[in-house]
Formats: sequence, structure tokens, C-alpha cells
Amino acid sequence: MTTAQTRPRVWWNHGQIIGPKPPLKPKHIWAIRTRLRHDGRVRDLAMFNIAIDSKLRGCDLVKSRVSDIYLGDSVRLRSSVFQQKTGRPVPFELTDPTREALAVWLAKRGLRSSDWLFPSRSHVGEHITTRQYGRLVDDWVALTGLDPAAYGTHSLRRTKVALVYKRTGNLRACQLLLGHAKLESTVRYLGIEVDDALVLSEQTDL
Repeated sequence: MTTAQTRPRVWWNHGQIIGPKPPLKPKHIWAIRTRLRHDGRVRDLAMFNIAIDSKLRGCDLVKSRVSDIYLGDSVRLRSSVFQQKTGRPVPFELTDPTREALAVWLAKRGLRSSDWLFPSRSHVGEHITTRQYGRLVDDWVALTGLDPAAYGTHSLRRTKVALVYKRTGNLRACQLLLGHAKLESTVRYLGIEVDDALVLSEQTDL
């Protein structure tokens, strides 16, 4: 038997934290916004805020265009984006902090309605990549003293929906906000116990 055959197998995710990434807590959101605003990171603040509000996957967020959130001469109150993965629309509201941050970003960058909302800084005509977005999320999380390895882009996608579920118990609303075709997908995504989910679902008017 050769040395290579006796060498223990190392898995690709060895040493990494696996499983669903937890959502951020309100105090983390506040801390990240405060640091980004203090550091003058206009683009990052706009991106972080819309990631929380829109609940979009990273692949959909980076492909957002100015026209998705801007109408006439102001930032929209609500919008909807079709998901690349499912083709289903995801409706979302834009809160005042997000609209303010986006307005500042658009004014600074001078983007047109057909432009990418978050253009690449190194490749003209392209948007930032999902990998770049992931690195930014790691950086934002680290600003709060949290371990970036424990969080990810889906943490931002889960954050607002997790709060909605905690406050209302309305799974149907969470399903619509995430753009899931099946309620079971929402249950798995939020990590809800199945028995609890069924009870809440029975109490939810469709």
C-alpha cells in the first residue's frame, strides 16, 4: 500500500462551518450601518441596505439595474425583481434608510436607468460579481466583531424574513417575500420545526 493510499482523505469543506447561515440581528444591522456611514462607504451602505430590504439572492442582487429601484426622479417605495433561479418575482419594499442611501449612491455615481446598480470597478460595463459581493459581506460582518465564517450572503437574505416570521408567524408572507414556489421550501430555509410550521400554516388565511 502506497503512502498516497494511506493518507487520510481531506474533504473540500474541512475546517469550515457548514449548514444554514444565521440571519443578522437588529443590533448587527445597526452596527454595520453606523460603521459604513461613518467610514463614508456610500456604495457599501446602499448595497447592504438593499440586500436586507430586497431579500434577494446574491446572483440577483448584483444584476440589479438602476431602473429596478429608480423611477422618474426618485427611488421607488416598492419594487419587484424576477429571480434568476426560479423565474418567480420577488416583491420588496424600500425603507427610508435604504432609499436615502441609494439616492446618495446614485447622485455620487451619476448612473443612468439602464446601468447596473452596482457596476464593477475593474471591468467597464460589467456588474460586481457574486464573489466580490461575498467578500463585501464578510467585511461587513467583521465590522461588528462577528466571525465572517459563520455568516454569508444568505444571512442578509434571511434577516428581514426571519424578523417577519418571529413577529407574525405568517409563513405565507415569508414564502411570498422569498419568492419560494412551495411553503416547504420556506420552512426549510428558515429552519422552522415542521410541526410548528404546520400549526402556523393551518392558522394562516390564504
